[in-house]
Amino acid sequence: MAYDDIRDQNADVKETHDLIASDKVEGTKVYDPSGEHIGSIERILVEKRGGKVSYAVLSFGGFFGIGHDHYPLPWSKLDYVEDLGGYQVDVTKQQLEGAPKYDGDENFWTADNGRRVYDYYGVAPYWI
Repeated sequence: MAYDDIRDQNADVKETHDLIASDKVEGTKVYDPSGEHIGSIERILVEKRGGKVSYAVLSFGGFFGIGHDHYPLPWSKLDYVEDLGGYQVDVTKQQLEGAPKYDGDENFWTADNGRRVYDYYGVAPYWI
């Protein structure tokens, strides 16, 4: 069996006990502390050099996917809860509404805005 054949066989792994594929994370529901659905993960952002997941971008609001906002959450704020089948955060819907958000503009991702996001949620930035 050629190397490429082996790689192709393993490419369909979506989840193990401790790992999950990025395409399986995208679309996963996010719940507030009381278990109420508040949004879904639209994408994750990975640090280029260190390989750490830095942010989960939460899609929140809108109607049938139209007009929703994007809220970057520090990855450390998410806790996977099997009973919910999604991630739970210790942030209420009201707190989320006041959080830093972006409209998909790549210019959002500056060091100053990154610091604002981590300061808002009260956690140490991934780069420290």
